[in-house]
Amino acid sequence: MDDEDRRLFERSLRRACESTSGALLDRALDDLGWRAALALDAHLAVSSLFEVQGALNVSTSALDAVVGSALGLDTGPSAGVVLPALGHWAAPGRLAGGDLTVRGVAAASLGDAATALVVARSGHDHLVLESATADLTLRPVQGMDPRLGLLEVTGDDIPVTTRRDLAPGDWPGAIALARLAVGHELVGASRAMLELARAHALERIQFGQPIAAFQAVRHRLADTLVAVESADATLRSAWDEGSPHAAAVAKALAGRSARTAARHCQQVLAGMGFTAEHPFHHYLRRVLLLDELFGTARALTSDLGRELLATRELPKPPPL
Repeated sequence: MDDEDRRLFERSLRRACESTSGALLDRALDDLGWRAALALDAHLAVSSLFEVQGALNVSTSALDAVVGSALGLDTGPSAGVVLPALGHWAAPGRLAGGDLTVRGVAAASLGDAATALVVARSGHDHLVLESATADLTLRPVQGMDPRLGLLEVTGDDIPVTTRRDLAPGDWPGAIALARLAVGHELVGASRAMLELARAHALERIQFGQPIAAFQAVRHRLADTLVAVESADATLRSAWDEGSPHAAAVAKALAGRSARTAARHCQQVLAGMGFTAEHPFHHYLRRVLLLDELFGTARALTSDLGRELLATRELPKPPPL
């Protein structure tokens, strides 16, 4: 795909996300060929869509497709993927003695799908299991951001129809790709928060001048920009390196940068940012929940630290 086609593809994704939502948006993405693009160029498809999702505060079932694509699964209207529970990245299923236990989350589209695809741990191995969605318990996740449309998925002694073994690197690879996707969505949301704060700083007048003229406000906006661009650069580096370790670093930094952006932009917006009428609170809610998907910034940082202590080896530095 050349530069002109890439820009057209990105504009088409943005228009679709601006004009539709829910199941209609999922169908619009299929019509635009986003799933085909995911198979041909995962970097382009993932970065383009998920940054737009973050910037416009919309939700789709695209994360299903990302994980499914990495695992070689056929997802769509008839089948959905169960993702790890919030704050975790271990497989959502556990198979012991033929009994399947499920603890995870899923996109809202799973409620309309006949089949649930569950990655389960059995001993030291991972495998993909198919079960009837009707056999699982689905509960909408309300809490911080019900607009994201997540479902809590639970079940005990779930009947399994088919199973397929995964290679040792398949599940870590799927988690890595999902972390990159969520990282891009966090960057998109962070940029949107920064733009809201910047516009407010230019419009809000105090002591006869816009608050953008005050050094303290400028410092907060500048710190936010540095945090967002650092996260974006780390994501690009992680794509180039292509390792689960790099994806974990990128997701951790994107989560931390989004919290930094939320904190500084809330201060710039002041009381306006606390009102339900202002869109900022939607982004704040969204980044707090996105940070929980596939491991929080704090949990990933701790896990990376334990890995360094165990291996006594520093990772290869990213290209500068």
